[in-house]
Amino acid sequence: MATAEHHHILATPEFDKPVKLAIVVSPYYKDIADNLLAGATAEAEKAGATYEVIEVPGALEIPPAIRIAFRQSNFDGFVALGCIIRGETTHYDTVCNDSSHGLMLLGLQGANVGNGILTVENRKQAELRADPKDQNKGGGAAQAALHLIALQRKYGASSSGVGFLPRKNDDDESFQIA
Repeated sequence: MATAEHHHILATPEFDKPVKLAIVVSPYYKDIADNLLAGATAEAEKAGATYEVIEVPGALEIPPAIRIAFRQSNFDGFVALGCIIRGETTHYDTVCNDSSHGLMLLGLQGANVGNGILTVENRKQAELRADPKDQNKGGGAAQAALHLIALQRKYGASSSGVGFLPRKNDDDESFQIA
């Protein structure tokens, strides 16, 4: 049982420059979303980050909303918050898989995304996972985004000359290796 296990939680990263998060939340299950959001905002504030909350209708809209913000704004990281509770049809599987896959693709494209979209069998599981005083998955998603931002800042700025340099002029057809 997950509640009996002990998990190691990394310390909140510290930043020398401001951090700006977009917290994208689906309030489909409003009480669950509110708890996820409370956990995420508390972790953001603990790290000294500013944030903007963006609401979308459902979990499937979270990855496209993050992509829009990633491509057209100046956020350092993103927190995805929502809840998918298994129902009577296979729609649950589609929403779980597609939202998760969309977030992973964004991460592989360079977006610092913390995934706090709950995928659960029932409401009781969702309530425990969303509760900031219990499993605090919203806070965990914010922590994940913050750790990715810290990692990107640590390794992201390359000052070494690796790769190819452009030609000096149009007549010179040789490449220069840096």
